[in-house]
Amino acid sequence: MHLLLFYINLMNDFRTSGKPNTDLLKEVIHLNHYWLMLIDTIFGFFALFLLTKLLGKTQITQLTPFDFISALILGELVGNALFDKEAGVIEIAFVIILWGSLLYLTEIITQKFKRTRSLLEGAPDFIIYRGKLIRDVMKKNNLDINQLQSLLRAKDVFSIQEVEFAFMETNGTVSVILKPAYQTPNKQDLQISTKKTYLATTLINDGEIIYDNLKEKNLTEEWLIDQLEAQQYKHISDVFYAEYKKGEALFILPYVNREHKKYDKK
Repeated sequence: MHLLLFYINLMNDFRTSGKPNTDLLKEVIHLNHYWLMLIDTIFGFFALFLLTKLLGKTQITQLTPFDFISALILGELVGNALFDKEAGVIEIAFVIILWGSLLYLTEIITQKFKRTRSLLEGAPDFIIYRGKLIRDVMKKNNLDINQLQSLLRAKDVFSIQEVEFAFMETNGTVSVILKPAYQTPNKQDLQISTKKTYLATTLINDGEIIYDNLKEKNLTEEWLIDQLEAQQYKHISDVFYAEYKKGEALFILPYVNREHKKYDKK
């Protein structure tokens, strides 16, 4: 709207004086530049979002070095296009489509040819084998003992002597197999009988019923209210969170204040 008024004032000034107002003309050009930047930025945002969905990228912590470098270059290309006055939506689209096509082609090649996969993404390596450090692998990955200890602590391992095997993964993390003496015994080791595990489902969140989850579990609102009343909750609004798991009583968290007393959220 403001841009249209500027154009009208500019034309009126030109008709009355025979020449345009240079200050007004500069203001129009300046404002028009910001509108173009807005359009380019919005287009670039949604184009990058769509490209990420199409490529099916993993989480940031799971990126390989190739994925990380590709993301940096793509961001740099789009950023330069956004701030280049001569670049518009067409140029930004061309950059994103071209780079996205190269990434997609690379993904297809690495899936079909294993050798190219190890070349671009690398391959996991033993960094500890049978309790012994493999010095060559540490040197290859530019890893010192302090960095290795930090990676092990992230896996809740606080002593190298507890480790039987450790793999250096392509994303920079370490996968660990402990020595038998330090492994946590499981139910099979202790000869404890097991039972089938069920996933918990949220039925109430922030005082509101999640009807889709109720329907998924073939439950009704009447059943839910009965379960709440059985635990002395008269209203849905009294419940902050409720969780259902087959074979167990409904787990309920009420609204509480700092003194751990129930209160009305209203």
